[in-house]
Amino acid sequence: MSTGAGQEQPGPDLCGWSFERLRATAVNEHGRHLEAVRLVAQERAYYSDEPADARRQWAKVSLLANRRAHGDSPEDRTRAATQDFMLRMWVIDHLGPDDDPDWSPDTLASDTLDALRLTPSQADALAVGRRESAIGQTRELRRHKNLTAHLAGLAGYLEPGPTRDLLLAWVEVRSRLP
Repeated sequence: MSTGAGQEQPGPDLCGWSFERLRATAVNEHGRHLEAVRLVAQERAYYSDEPADARRQWAKVSLLANRRAHGDSPEDRTRAATQDFMLRMWVIDHLGPDDDPDWSPDTLASDTLDALRLTPSQADALAVGRRESAIGQTRELRRHKNLTAHLAGLAGYLEPGPTRDLLLAWVEVRSRLP
């Protein structure tokens, strides 16, 4: 918000906004200013004195704002996906999984694997030679490291099988990524 004298005023303090007002903003707006909505809703999801269902609703608002706040650049998509995955994992860890796809470990695993461009073996091979690699390859490896930050915890929620094995392979490779 500009004051006319070339100075910027901070945006409105969203901390006092109601659930309905924050949700409506997340539904009706688009763009980077939704980052503040995402943060306030996420903080409220963390309030341990609230019922689990209310905390899940706050987390939903945070996810919605996150999904509508970012642009289409690779950096924006990675940032949005990382924030999405981390909040979903937090809800699964602290409030438990349920039938909602956002709180389903299987869906989170699938969404994470869909966001990755490399296989664990490809990422590992690039990481081994990264000192000689181009900056773009290092960025891609960092992207994968960020997108897989939650996989060690997530693997524990999955039944043994190919998806769990792939997550565990990423957990192992992740420690070698820049």
